[in-house]
Amino acid sequence: MDYLKGKWQTWYKSLDVNHDGTVSMEDVEESRNKFTELHHLLGDKAQGVKTDMEQWWKKYVLRSYGNEVSMEQFVQGLSGSYSKDKAAFNKEMSDCFNTIFDVIDTNKDRSISLEEFILAFKAFGHENEGIVTKAFQLLNPKDGLVPLRDIVNAWINFACESDSSKPDVIKQAFDSGF
Repeated sequence: MDYLKGKWQTWYKSLDVNHDGTVSMEDVEESRNKFTELHHLLGDKAQGVKTDMEQWWKKYVLRSYGNEVSMEQFVQGLSGSYSKDKAAFNKEMSDCFNTIFDVIDTNKDRSISLEEFILAFKAFGHENEGIVTKAFQLLNPKDGLVPLRDIVNAWINFACESDSSKPDVIKQAFDSGF
């Protein structure tokens, strides 16, 4: 369980968009505004993405904690869900990552290019393009694209796999400075 908790702590830190030590509605606002600006989304498309992102943050990150969640609460919440019912937890994480990457795939081509990957992670406060590019390369792009399914599965594995001997490209990306 310590291995998973360590990964969840890393995930929490990655969600602290404004780097103030706490995940809150401020991070939600910053990420969704940055995302729509970076993708030049306007009108109904921008509003739809902002609404979908906010719903994702509230359901899967802030959960029942209100407008902010501490790292301890976040990790304890995930730990409790995981310990209670691993199958239900895996389903929740599958839904979580399918939902957010569906939002991120703004052109709905079911794949992510390096440019889309960089923009998505900039929206989450990860500005170092070199490290984001290295993380993208770990996903083995073909013709400059990574199938959305591969990215979603990598994140599900990151959130759910408790065996440290199994490959984990998302953990590897974070360990490389992502």
